[in-house]
Amino acid sequence: MRRAAVLRSVVRYIKSIIFCQNRASMLRPIAQLFMFLLLGQVSLAESSKETHASHPDTLSIELTAFNNIVVHAVLNEKDTLRLMLHTGVSEISLTEEATARLTIITFGDVDTVESWGGESESRYSSNNHIQMGDFHWDHVPIWESKHSSPTTDGKFGINLFEGKIVELDFEHEYMVIHSSLPKAIDAYDELALVSEHGLIFLEGICLIKGEAYPNRFLVHTGYSGSILLDDVFVETHRIGEHLEVIKESVLKDSYGNELKTIHAILPAFQLNETQFIDVPIGFFQGSINRQKISVIGGNMLKRFNIIFDLGEEKIYLKQNALFGLPFSSN
Repeated sequence: MRRAAVLRSVVRYIKSIIFCQNRASMLRPIAQLFMFLLLGQVSLAESSKETHASHPDTLSIELTAFNNIVVHAVLNEKDTLRLMLHTGVSEISLTEEATARLTIITFGDVDTVESWGGESESRYSSNNHIQMGDFHWDHVPIWESKHSSPTTDGKFGINLFEGKIVELDFEHEYMVIHSSLPKAIDAYDELALVSEHGLIFLEGICLIKGEAYPNRFLVHTGYSGSILLDDVFVETHRIGEHLEVIKESVLKDSYGNELKTIHAILPAFQLNETQFIDVPIGFFQGSINRQKISVIGGNMLKRFNIIFDLGEEKIYLKQNALFGLPFSSN
C-alpha cells in the first residue's frame, strides 16, 4: 500500500475515535489534531503526483499491488490501454483478451517470438500509432501474447524511449523522460549496467552462511517477485540445499510456457552498498539451462527511485519511502 493510501486508512481510523461516543472525550482533541495533520499529508502526496504529471516530459505511472508499473496509452487514436513497463522486452505486445475488444487494429502475419520462458508463435500487426501523454510513435509493430500482468492489457519495453534517460519515481508514481542526467543525480548511487540483446543486467551478491555468491541479474520490472535465480547458478552453488523452502508453484510467461518454481528465503542480498535481509527468492526445478538468467523484479526495484542511462550503461538508485516495507513472498 502506497503512502497516500496508508494515510487515508489512518484518517478513517482516527475519525472512528473522534465520533465514537464511547471514547473518553479527552482523546477527541488529540485525534482531531492528528487528523488535521494527516489530511495535509494526503493532500501533499496526491498533489505532488498531479504536479509532476502536468509536465510534457512526464508520465503518470501506477504501481500495482503486483509490483508492476502501469502507463495509460491510446492505440490508433481510438482505444485506451493499460500497458505495463517491462524492462525485459523490446517490443509492444497486447494480450488476446485485450485485442478481442480493440476497434482499430489489423493482425496479418504469424511469426515466432522468443520470451524468457521459451519460443512461441504469435500474430503481429505492423503499422500502429501509440500515444502516452504527450509522447507519440508511428508505424509501431504490435505482437499478440497470452498473458500480461493482472489488470493490464499488455506491455512495452524501455527502448520505446531510445536515446533518452528514463527516471522512475515509485514513491510519487511518475516517470520522467530526460535528454540529459537530472541535476539531482548526486543523491543517487551509481551502478554499472550491462546491455545484451536488448536486455539490461546489473550485479548483485547472494549472501548465504557467511559466503558471498556474486551473480548478474536481469533488471525485470515485469516480474512481480524479488529475485529469480538461474539454473546454472543454483546448481553450481547448490543453492537449494542451503535455503529454507517455503512453497512451490507454476509460473507462466507471456506465451503460456510453464515453469515449476521453488520459493525460498535468501538470508541476505546485496546491491552495491545496500543490503537486504531475509529476501524471498525463486528458482526453477527441472532441466538445467531452462532458466538461463537470474532476475531482479518489482518487489525489490520498487524500493528505489531509479534512473536508467542506457546510452552510458549506467543505472542510478536512491532509496525511497517504500524501502522498509516487508517483502511479500515471490
